[in-house]
Amino acid sequence: MFNNIGFPTFLFLFIIFCAWLRYEMHKDSKKMTGQQSFLAREKEANLAPVKSLKDLDYISIPLETLPFGALTGHKEIDHMEYTIRNLAKDTRKIVNLTGITNTDLKLMYGAANIVKLMEYDASYITLIKTLQEWADVLYAEGLYSEVVSLLEFSVSTKCDISETYHMLCDIYKNHLGLTKAEAISKIKALQPYAAELKSMNKDSIEEYLVKEAG
Repeated sequence: MFNNIGFPTFLFLFIIFCAWLRYEMHKDSKKMTGQQSFLAREKEANLAPVKSLKDLDYISIPLETLPFGALTGHKEIDHMEYTIRNLAKDTRKIVNLTGITNTDLKLMYGAANIVKLMEYDASYITLIKTLQEWADVLYAEGLYSEVVSLLEFSVSTKCDISETYHMLCDIYKNHLGLTKAEAISKIKALQPYAAELKSMNKDSIEEYLVKEAG
């Protein structure tokens, strides 16, 4: 099959093949090194000593400032209000652990604490999702001040839901009767919280706030 291929062409193809083979071997080597590194860290994490969880940044829900009862006779709202009240009980712990892997959590606090930490983070995810869903319904009903009370609390917990920031900017600019300067001031007040995010949404949220404050 190579009878009709001249030597220069064959040499060129051979060089291409060697380059490809070297690339594939290097890629496999990096993949193997990455897997070995992960397994080594995971082994270390599983042996990490248990540490106290008392210094975690626990989140308290300010029930007195949230708009309970603002919209009555609404089954979805009733369920959301129940969920938030349930999360606020002393028996529930809420911690924002966004951006921290389970391996890192075990290294930091010990493998024996991982189930508790996952429960704390799950409660946080439920909290911010419920606040946003609640806000969506109130926004549709034109209850803008009530929406702000929900979403500003959510932002204070370093929420990374993009819609939370988008909705707040919209309300500041269009629904509270604020001057342009006042609206921009409120948008800029969101920026320090966005700067502390540890999720993949961080950059897009920061860019959006800069644009809206411009």
